[in-house]
Amino acid sequence: MGVKLSDLFDTDDKLADVNSYDASLMEKIQLIETLNDEEKKMVFSFVDALVGKKKLKDALSGVLNDVK
Repeated sequence: MGVKLSDLFDTDDKLADVNSYDASLMEKIQLIETLNDEEKKMVFSFVDALVGKKKLKDALSGVLNDVK
């Protein structure tokens, strides 16, 4: 039938904690898995941009510390 056995017994309301700051990272990842492909692409693009910004900031900070 295309349904996982675990889905039949999953009683958590997946949408209840969407905006919860306290939701664990795993809960948020599980929620991301429920998005359609286009929404997932947007989430991953946003995360990639933030990670890229952090890496650039860290690299520039390292260069500036080497110059001092």
